[in-house]
Order: sequence, then C-alpha cells, then structure tokens
Amino acid sequence: MSANNALHIAVLPGDGIGPEVMAPALEVLRKIEKTTDLKFRFTEAAAGANHYRETGKSMPDSTIRLCEEADAILLGACGLPSVRYPDNTEIMPQVELRFHFDLYAGVRPARLIPGVPSPIVGADQRGIDLVVIRESTEGLFASMGKGVVTHEDARETLVITRKTSERLFEFSFRLAERRKKRGRPGGLTCVDKANVFKAFAFFREMFDEAAKRHPDVKTDRLYVDACSAMLVKRPWDFDVMVMENMFGDILSDMTAGLIGGMGMAPSADIGDRY
Repeated sequence: MSANNALHIAVLPGDGIGPEVMAPALEVLRKIEKTTDLKFRFTEAAAGANHYRETGKSMPDSTIRLCEEADAILLGACGLPSVRYPDNTEIMPQVELRFHFDLYAGVRPARLIPGVPSPIVGADQRGIDLVVIRESTEGLFASMGKGVVTHEDARETLVITRKTSERLFEFSFRLAERRKKRGRPGGLTCVDKANVFKAFAFFREMFDEAAKRHPDVKTDRLYVDACSAMLVKRPWDFDVMVMENMFGDILSDMTAGLIGGMGMAPSADIGDRY
C-alpha cells in the first residue's frame, strides 16, 4: 500500500491517562505496518476536558473536520472529574462524536487474556470470550443536554427508534454469524427490561423480528438484572449480547472487570460509514 493509499487516522489523545495509553497504541500500529501490507497516516488533534478548560469547547471545529475527513478515529480517554459543564456534567467529546457520525453500534469485546487473572472462579479453565453490543446514540443518552431540572424534580427521556434498533440488530446478528463461522457458539442475547417498560418491550419486539431473518443464530432474551447476576457467575455462557445505551454502558464496564479491568477492554463505535 502506497503512502497515498494509507489509512488516515485522526488521533485524539484525550485527557488524564489518554495520552499515556495512546503512545503505546500508536507503537502497536506502527509494528503492524512493518509486518503487513497495511499503512497508516496519523494526524493528532485536540479534544477533551483540558481543551475545554482552555477554550470553553470540548473540541475545536478543526478537530471535527479532521474526523470527517479521516478513515478512522483513534480516541484516548476523555474527561476529567474536576472539569465540568455549567450543568455539572463531564466533558465527553466521545459521546458528541457518536451523535455527529451516527455511530450507533458500540462494540465492546471482553476476552480473557493469558496471564491476566479474572476475579471469577473457574474463568481460567472455562475462558471468557464475549462481545457487548451497546446502542450508542439513543436510549437514555438521547436525553444528554436536554434533561429538565427544577427545584422539585429532574427528568430525562429514554428514546428507542425502529430505524436505529433495526440497524443495531442486523449488525449484531451478522457479528454472531461471523463468530459462529470461527468456532464460537454464535449466540445472541437481547438484554432489556421488557417486563416493566414499554420502550424495552418495543426493543425486544424488533429483536424478535430480526431473529426470524437470521434463523441460524441461537437467540436468548434476558432482563438486565438477571443478566448481571449470570455474568458474574457464568460469563462463559455468553457470546454476543445486544442492549440499550445505558445498560450497555454499565454492563460493558462490568464485563471489562471480568477480564482484568478497563485497561484490558478495547471498544469501537461503528456507523454505516465505517
């Protein structure tokens, strides 16, 4: 691959440990260049709490333009607990980018790494190799910046749409099918709270419709509380899991803890462009 055909990657190191982690991540990519036909071109840009503290914006317009032009975005940890918006929420350019690029599928693999102990008894013998698919633009996060707070109460609105859910389920079923071809069980679990909320009953109904289009994928449906209990008892029973944004935010952190912590858990936000 020539330099002109190199994949252009926008590099946003972020805040805190972000730049510290970004340096070895880039070294890994440079080693990949030496051993494969892949070539990369990196352009670094500002984003995060430090930039907000200096300028009043989470990222400059030039960073957004760079991300629009790039083939991919390599994002470090963003946000600092001490730096807040006026409404007391943290600076999160990673979430803003998900909305900007319609990155509806958050892919969060959790695979037990040799030499890294798991807190789960039996994991070293049974193994852990699962993927959480987190919807990344709707759910409770659709209310980000739009919530209403009064002296007496606070309200946020959860949003689930057919368009986004159908794309999410198709992505999840295709991933389960690919994993099955590679020797994994190829199962897909829908995680929701359909026994209480109409929105999640709607979510599950669309999952069931998608399941009919993918009859070779074994499917299951679990309430999020039951799923949480099962994950910390028998994580090896899971393959691919799909869920709403907030549930995915929580359970993906939990599955990272099963394999040694957030530092062991990669993630990618995928949209139709990518």
